[in-house]
Amino acid sequence: MKKFILVAVLSTQLNACGVVSLFVPSMHVYLQEMDGKAELAKAEYSKKVQIADAEGKKEAATLLAAAEVERAKGVAQANEIIGNSLKNNESYLRWLYIEGLKEKTGAEIIYIPTEAGLPILEAGKRKGEQK
Repeated sequence: MKKFILVAVLSTQLNACGVVSLFVPSMHVYLQEMDGKAELAKAEYSKKVQIADAEGKKEAATLLAAAEVERAKGVAQANEIIGNSLKNNESYLRWLYIEGLKEKTGAEIIYIPTEAGLPILEAGKRKGEQK
């Protein structure tokens, strides 16, 4: 009985190998086709990711540009306000000038404007300098 079972199992396995051997070439083609489909799907997904990334960068650049334009408008408006407030305001400008002189430290040359608005230039050598 054990021999019969062993012979039956061996014959079944041999028949299965024979049946499989009939389909091996077509199985190889099928597996290659599935590999190709998998690679194509991977490439399409990669392309979609790159497109989404590029669209995100484009949107970010557009928003950053709009923010920069708004900032520039604010700076221009502030400059206009400051410029208008300084027109015909000689006393404030003189005060700013004096405050600026107070903040200076060290050996610096300061040119003081005259009534005509022109500075008095140095006529001689400064201490310690050679021509």
